[in-house]
Amino acid sequence: MANKRDYITELQSAVQRLHGCAAIWIESVHVTEVFRGKTAWDGDVEVFALVGHPKAERAYAWAHLDGPKDEKTRFVAVLEIPPS
Repeated sequence: MANKRDYITELQSAVQRLHGCAAIWIESVHVTEVFRGKTAWDGDVEVFALVGHPKAERAYAWAHLDGPKDEKTRFVAVLEIPPS
């Protein structure tokens, strides 16, 4: 992405496309995931408020390179769904 604003706009579009509702960006949160004492992932996750989703009020989204030669961008959007 050219800049942070474009990146957030791309993620917002992905959240809306994947989950079929409006998404409003709230904030960026830095996350470090450690597995067996080693850093598995370290980066920013974008937090979106969802409008009109039947179960979730928020989604967490990020993008990463994918494919045999990292030639594609993969968008990930995870819903925050409370346990039932």
